[in-house]
Amino acid sequence: MKKIGLLGCGAIGTQIALAIDSGKIPAKLTHVYDGSKEASAKLVEKLNSKPIIVENSHLLSSNPVDIIVEAASQDAVKDVSLSVLQNKKDLMIMSVGALLDESIYDILSDACKDFKKTIYLPSGAIAGLDGIKAVHDELDSLSITTTKHPRSLKGAKFFENSDIDLDSLDSKTEIFQGTAKQAVSLFPANINVAALLSLTGIGSENTKVVIVADPKTDKNTHHIEAKGSFGKMTFTIENFPDPNNPKTSRLAILSAIETLRKYCSDEIQIGT
Repeated sequence: MKKIGLLGCGAIGTQIALAIDSGKIPAKLTHVYDGSKEASAKLVEKLNSKPIIVENSHLLSSNPVDIIVEAASQDAVKDVSLSVLQNKKDLMIMSVGALLDESIYDILSDACKDFKKTIYLPSGAIAGLDGIKAVHDELDSLSITTTKHPRSLKGAKFFENSDIDLDSLDSKTEIFQGTAKQAVSLFPANINVAALLSLTGIGSENTKVVIVADPKTDKNTHHIEAKGSFGKMTFTIENFPDPNNPKTSRLAILSAIETLRKYCSDEIQIGT
């Protein structure tokens, strides 16, 4: 049975931990860490099989685990990922936006080869990545339009230098248009889907992102268009936000659980 270390005990980390504890993921959660000791303790209280709370994030991968699951932040990815691979542990990353820093991506890519370990990036809140990966050499254009309720966008760095008042919006409003790299920098907790899409396709500088705030929606909607010599692909995904964290789609959590379940299972694998 695989042993798992969890970095981040918030909404996503908690749901992953509960999936392990219930047996949905055939593994054992042995160690956890969160910057908030209260969050770590609160999570452990919910579990029948109690993992050890370590004193700092780097201690997770120094223990006999098979994989570390990051469900914390882009900063956590930058701080911990290399040491996880150096300790010869696999890694699953939820805060994919961190990898749009080319220096981080290159360092981790080389480390995977050097230490013969793997980084897993779940499909998250979008679908169709199998198709995008298959045609990435033939892509001419790739775009994603994300529509969310204003409350799902609150706290983003973008609004530090914007005159937009999310509370005053009474109709659908486009608030951002730019590249995936720009979007991930300005909305680090809201638009990891754009980072994942750009890594799969034609890069963060060539992937167009539009973000729309709609006070009348109860969903997170992602509309993806890919065009090239292969033809055209169009995907529209409507997700309900996670009830415990409106910045995260429920599908993102389910995708993480399924990725980890596949990692821990011996079975026929469908798709990638």
